[in-house]
Amino acid sequence: MATVSKADKKAAVDAAAWMFNVVTSVGIIIVNKALMATYGYSFATTLTGLHFAFTTVMTIVLRCLGYIQPSHLPFTELLRFILFANFSIVGMNVSLMWNSVGFYQIAKLSMIPVSCLLEMVLDKIRYSRDTKLSIGLVLVGVGVCTVTDVSVNSKGFLAAFVAVWSTSLQQYYVHYLQRKYSLSSFNLLGHTAPAQAATLLVVGPFLDYWLTEKRVDMYDYNLVSVLFITLSCTIAIGTNLSQFICIGRFTAVSFQVLGHMKTILVLVMGFFFFGREGLNLHVVIGMIIAVLGMIWYGNASSKPGGKERRSYSLPTTRQQKLGAASDSDDNEDKA
Repeated sequence: MATVSKADKKAAVDAAAWMFNVVTSVGIIIVNKALMATYGYSFATTLTGLHFAFTTVMTIVLRCLGYIQPSHLPFTELLRFILFANFSIVGMNVSLMWNSVGFYQIAKLSMIPVSCLLEMVLDKIRYSRDTKLSIGLVLVGVGVCTVTDVSVNSKGFLAAFVAVWSTSLQQYYVHYLQRKYSLSSFNLLGHTAPAQAATLLVVGPFLDYWLTEKRVDMYDYNLVSVLFITLSCTIAIGTNLSQFICIGRFTAVSFQVLGHMKTILVLVMGFFFFGREGLNLHVVIGMIIAVLGMIWYGNASSKPGGKERRSYSLPTTRQQKLGAASDSDDNEDKA
């Protein structure tokens, strides 16, 4: 009976984590779309830097209140993560500028097979036939929804390649670091957010000027635009935290596959908030296919053999080997 109760509690927490991520992610997309389209704030990289600055303040406050305990993350690991994360942000912004919207969406979809490859090579994950087919169905459905015009050039392809691999590596690394160093989502954000905020706020204005030929310091700031920027940064705290929670509890592949529910919701919300344009029969059919694929994936990957490790041996620190052997065993069972 205790085992069932524990499983039910885990399922409830998992569902809450997904809902937290979906709500904050969709919310920030809607707010940013209004901020950029209505108020002309086109400085995406600088805005992301502000997001991490607000997240940094949150982690500092929580640490002062005692909700975040001291933890250790080696500088080399932090540097590697920051490189992956910042190349992901810059790569996605440049890819959107240099490629058609259709190819940009294809690049985003390709993160799923890349994440699968990383898990198969680095974590020795094995996927069942049903799990693979369900992932394929999600890709088809989201592709039907979002991919329209497709044109590509050499520099656009390079930008997309960098964006896809850096994003996939960054998301894989979130799960890897939390497991290897026994870091909670708050702990990991406490290490990474300040470094990302500092680097993006330094690089962001120059990159945004290169992309838009506009200077962020020359933007016509007013009360409404500042309120939207503040709202975006506030929601981003939840988005950043929920991403780390979801990837930590699941994997980068599950986060990518089930995360495309956000794409579906953004299309629907865009229909209600920004007009009927773009929502037609083939988009609705694509949504239905994608949702069915997500349901199939959730069912197939949770079955025995749906997604399992052939052999797993994650390196641990000396301190963990001496003092947390039982916790490590328990964590591997949860994975």
